Amino acid sequence: MDIASIYHSEIFRTGILAVLIFLARICDVSLSTLRIIYTSRGIRFLAPIIGFFEVLVWLVAMSQIINNLTNPVLYIAYAGGFAMGNFVGIFIEEKMAIGSVVIRIITQKDASNLLVLLKEAGYGITHVDALGSMGMVKIIFTIVRRKDIKPVLNIVSRCNPLAFYTIEDVRGVRKGVFPIIKKGDGLANMLHLPRD
Repeated sequence: MDIASIYHSEIFRTGILAVLIFLARICDVSLSTLRIIYTSRGIRFLAPIIGFFEVLVWLVAMSQIINNLTNPVLYIAYAGGFAMGNFVGIFIEEKMAIGSVVIRIITQKDASNLLVLLKEAGYGITHVDALGSMGMVKIIFTIVRRKDIKPVLNIVSRCNPLAFYTIEDVRGVRKGVFPIIKKGDGLANMLHLPRD
């Protein structure tokens, strides 16, 4: 059996081709997610390269759909690959944790313990007293790397599980206090270094 006969066989057109289209869509939608992330973070040199491969994979998948318009299994594979590609893209983005975020914490409870723990963990903080709709509050701002979101929120939930907080992406950061952890170092050995 030669390659041409395999390509034109019913098994290939209904099974193998559907799987290939499904995988291609996962790939191109995941690449699309990465391209958008890099573009929004201002990493301009990688976005066009990723975009090239994203469109190339999409064209290959779409050409197979057009060549087999009477095969509804391919439509399902195409749509399923798109859905799964969104899931995979979000997973990759979470694991990459590129960039920085600002965490804004608003608490009515005394925040002195929270402030101490955030400082001890090496996070730069700014805090102000403010008047909220339910009285006096403390607003705490900290800019952290995306991979540090969970440790900061763990500190917040330990000190004040009812605190209100928001997390927003930061396009750029110039100078600041960020924890630097070397392998084997504990919390006590974190350093405060300015970031250029």
